[in-house]
Amino acid sequence: MISFLLDVDDLADTRFAVSPLQELMGSLWTLRTPGRHPVRLPWAGTVLSRLRPQDTRLLLALVGPRLALPDFLTPPPVAFTPTFEDQLALVRRTPRETVRRDLVAAHAPAPVPEVLRPAVDGGPAAADRFLGALCDLLAHYWDLAFRPHWQRMRLALEADITYRARHLVSGGARLLFDELHPNLRWENGALHIRQMIGRHQIAAQGRGLPLVPSLFAYKPVPPLSPDEPPMLAYPSRGGATVWERCGDPDPSALDALIGVPKARLLHLLGDGEALPTAELARRTGVTPGAVSQHLRVLHETGLVTRTRAGRYVLYRRTELGERLAR
Repeated sequence: MISFLLDVDDLADTRFAVSPLQELMGSLWTLRTPGRHPVRLPWAGTVLSRLRPQDTRLLLALVGPRLALPDFLTPPPVAFTPTFEDQLALVRRTPRETVRRDLVAAHAPAPVPEVLRPAVDGGPAAADRFLGALCDLLAHYWDLAFRPHWQRMRLALEADITYRARHLVSGGARLLFDELHPNLRWENGALHIRQMIGRHQIAAQGRGLPLVPSLFAYKPVPPLSPDEPPMLAYPSRGGATVWERCGDPDPSALDALIGVPKARLLHLLGDGEALPTAELARRTGVTPGAVSQHLRVLHETGLVTRTRAGRYVLYRRTELGERLAR
């Protein structure tokens, strides 16, 4: 059992975050043991068919015999939704000894696989080459397996956070932890995590506790080493909905729902682009006054946001607008 010792300040600093790198590393559980994740089999099959055999061998070697992951590849997120690129930049700066320690710990008591030996037994130059090549592979894996799906995955993770936050508001930390997973128990100032490989306590000591939902985790996942700062990845709700296969949407459906002018404006505000009324009027060939009326309705119904930038008011799709447009 692993326990996090949390004082009042640590509870006050308990926060949720989304971690792209945690999801990428957690996905290796699916590739390693696909039978445990039947809902993701089509995705896993597609990914494996596109990876080179040597790349697959290295990625799967990162997962220990008991499915442990190296801590340096699952760092606590420093923001609510850090980018994958920012997280990978932190990994690239990991000290050699930390890389070696975490790879050995993930596979203990078994020896590390041969493909990881340069980082464990090699000299400084070999270890640096290994870390650089590994980070390049993780970037390639992200582009191949995650970038096309990340927006949908992120929305599911944020929806889980909203659900959990309601428990925190209505029942406090005890209800929050009780509802996260049956393996968690809050008792006497400590969060206990049962059925773990490790047997140690981690004092938060003012560092708080980041809670990270994961579509790939099948149980709570704390850091493997007691020297790492507290963090807890936990199984997210709604994971199956991310992989549902839906039919192609009818392009005219949104037109029928909200009308052609509003639907066109909503599509023009795609990909996170923020546009002023005048530009939207130019692109649609409609008068600015008519565009303003449609934007007012879209804003009042929560489909777009508006912010002032100097003399202009910029409009952008909300999360609800993104989902409706899709």
